[in-house]
Amino acid sequence: MTSRQLDRSVRAQLRTLSKENAEGVGAHLVMVAQLLDTNIQAAEAHAETAVRRAGRVPAAREALGLVAYRKGDWARALNEFRTARRLSGSSHLLPLMVDCERGLGRPDKALDLAASPEARTLDQAERIELAIVVSGIRRDAGQFEAAIAGLEGPALSSDARRPWTARLRYAYAEAKLALGDRDSARTWFARAADADDELMTDAAERLDELDGISFTDLLGDDEDDDPSDVAERVDPE
Repeated sequence: MTSRQLDRSVRAQLRTLSKENAEGVGAHLVMVAQLLDTNIQAAEAHAETAVRRAGRVPAAREALGLVAYRKGDWARALNEFRTARRLSGSSHLLPLMVDCERGLGRPDKALDLAASPEARTLDQAERIELAIVVSGIRRDAGQFEAAIAGLEGPALSSDARRPWTARLRYAYAEAKLALGDRDSARTWFARAADADDELMTDAAERLDELDGISFTDLLGDDEDDDPSDVAERVDPE
């Protein structure tokens, strides 16, 4: 693993280090990215090593923050994201910071941060992520109409596929379902599943739930036989 596998902007940050240290830190950051979804403990070890060797490199602090975020360690994640923002001057981590405040049980603080001037500097993808987080906060508070309204717009109605399309549609379906509009929720879970080529959501499973489909292992715990799942239709709630 080498730093050449990193994004150009991250490699630029590493130029503040000696050549040997830059290569080593870069390799650790590559490993964090590769292990984040499969071995969170190993990813954490690489991220902590990167921070020990390059504590003033924004990408290193961001990597450790992402590991903490995946673990649900909201306080640590928020601290690392704040440090990364201070070092880089970029607000691209704002949606994750807002979600950390939500995870810490501080919805008012989360909404204040989401409405800060820095939010206006985000690019489209980051604005979508922020809208999804804010919608979740509104939904938590029982503000279902606001949760829906915050997601509506050209990005939602567009048929174009973007990296965030499935997640946006999924969040909209969730908001509709929270309001009690099962038919609309079903439509949007279906649209989310259709756009979710990377399986980032469980939209297909949620769609099955709404359709009253459950999966039963007819072979039980018999390890001598090959397991198979059979779909059976039950009456929806």
